[in-house]
Amino acid sequence: MRAKFTVIFLGLLWLALGPAWGAEPAARPPAQVQAQAQQQPNRGALFKVSQGERTLYLFGTIHVGAADFYPLEARLAAALERAPVLALEIDPLGDQQAVAKALQQHGMLRPGATASAQLAPAWRPRLARLLRRYAIPPQSVAGMKPWLLASVLTVSEFAALGYDTGLAVDAHLSRQAHARGQAIVELESVNGQMALFDRMSGAEQLRFLQEGIAAIEDKEQATQARQIADAWRHADAAALEALADKAAADQTLSGRFVQKVLLDERNPPLADAIAKLLARENNSVAAIGILHLVGKNSVPELLRKRGMAVERIY
Repeated sequence: MRAKFTVIFLGLLWLALGPAWGAEPAARPPAQVQAQAQQQPNRGALFKVSQGERTLYLFGTIHVGAADFYPLEARLAAALERAPVLALEIDPLGDQQAVAKALQQHGMLRPGATASAQLAPAWRPRLARLLRRYAIPPQSVAGMKPWLLASVLTVSEFAALGYDTGLAVDAHLSRQAHARGQAIVELESVNGQMALFDRMSGAEQLRFLQEGIAAIEDKEQATQARQIADAWRHADAAALEALADKAAADQTLSGRFVQKVLLDERNPPLADAIAKLLARENNSVAAIGILHLVGKNSVPELLRKRGMAVERIY
């Protein structure tokens, strides 16, 4: 599974690295939106979480998107409309200074150092070819740590496949919530998310970058990007579980990082934050990355273990 799925898991990456918001679908009259939502198929995964008289809806997102993702289906659209609070991993319309500070602290090398110079000679032309493919000026990424450079390549490959970071589901939900004047709660922080990557040693980061380059070159990234996008697009529970199993079985460095750090380590705090939101608010919506909702020790399973009733709607 390699480094390519990091962009799927971390909302901050499309916020920090993607195009400036991308193109939102053209605005439609409310009646038209409602009519279209009634006809829309299920997307991602939707759970109803209950404790006592309080209910929360838990929705699985991906951090890239396409125009045909929207509008979202009617039950989710209705839940979002009446929710007093929308909880996201990170609010893409939030504190941009915090993003810049975290990027500088966790994503940049010391002055004068470059990731390409640290790569083994055989990898340098391979990196250069990808930068040319995506029309990325080498000087614009020269000072990035290898993990961040790998993420830039991932974002660029998703864009080449037609998945726009500006149309990410999180971005869509955030825009709607801000337009409604709805309260938004961040379940994580930009600094905390980026610090996870910065825990890798320099050698590990270089391997992370190499695995990312190889995944693009051998078309593995393109294949699996389409698989996860299609599974989300069709709310295909079996396909999503298969992807979770594949992530758990991946023994590459980046595969272990995805499973152990981006999933296993983050799921309990996400579940705790969602449980606290449910304890104080009724009918809120929490929207987090889809692969947090499937597989062993998923957020829904952790909420069940905390004594909550969890029903999968789709």
